[in-house]
Amino acid sequence: MHEIVILSGKGGTGKTTLTGAFVHLASNPVICDLDVDAPDLHMLLHPENESSHDFFSGHEAVIDPDRCTGCGLCADLCRFHAVQSQGAVFSINPIKCEGCKVCVAFCPEKAIDFPESHCGTWHTASTRFGPMIHAQLFPGAENSGKLVALLRQHARELAQARGFDLIISDGPPGIGCPVISSLSGAGSALLITEPTPSGVHDLKRVSELCRHFHIPAAVIINKSDLNPGITRDIRNWCAKEEWTLAGEIPYDAAATRSMVEGKVLPEFLPSDSSLLGTLRDVWKRVEGMIEAKRAA
Repeated sequence: MHEIVILSGKGGTGKTTLTGAFVHLASNPVICDLDVDAPDLHMLLHPENESSHDFFSGHEAVIDPDRCTGCGLCADLCRFHAVQSQGAVFSINPIKCEGCKVCVAFCPEKAIDFPESHCGTWHTASTRFGPMIHAQLFPGAENSGKLVALLRQHARELAQARGFDLIISDGPPGIGCPVISSLSGAGSALLITEPTPSGVHDLKRVSELCRHFHIPAAVIINKSDLNPGITRDIRNWCAKEEWTLAGEIPYDAAATRSMVEGKVLPEFLPSDSSLLGTLRDVWKRVEGMIEAKRAA
């Protein structure tokens, strides 16, 4: 099976909008939303969850008030100011707790437990375009990279169990831990950019990440007509750096209207739309890249 991860290096380039379009144009994909900190693909695909699971990762300190004697040593030692007075005893602010375990180790009464932290939930779901794996971290929760790896593992297992040969993953923005986790071992990547200075800057950063992990990638310039000069610069840069340019997609207000109606672009646009034709052409080029990778 082949897993293609759609990345942008930054938010706001239209990555999720194009992911939704490609999911519609693809044949029998397993869909995976890897943007676990701020997922939004569900707003277009409206998944119906078939199963839900808690995600635990890391640990956090919890003071047992019945065992706490109120000595305050934990508050003195906590460099993150997570320990707070609660009457005659103390408690832990879970938002501030970094799980360093200093308070657990030095509590003279052994009154501080250190359970696993419940960080979020992940789901197996069905959509009108195929099965979907998605998740949501709780606000401020950590280990998004670990959750991304978990989702990818279950997406592969789901694809294998149901006989699907393609996984389309909507990756997280940026170049941090969750992006690295989404790329590791992937078959290929699509890099969505826009003709702005920040778009170019972040395209170069995420392309360096793909090159580091030896992931073949193609670039799509979204809203390409907003700044023809920068679009030309991106085109020239792709040629110089030997990145495949899969296509240029012009700005169209239909993208916003389709999101308002909770639809992906190909099902919202009329059949004779030039934008729909462009999207189909781009996806054909992407499919060609996938087939070349499979044949290699």
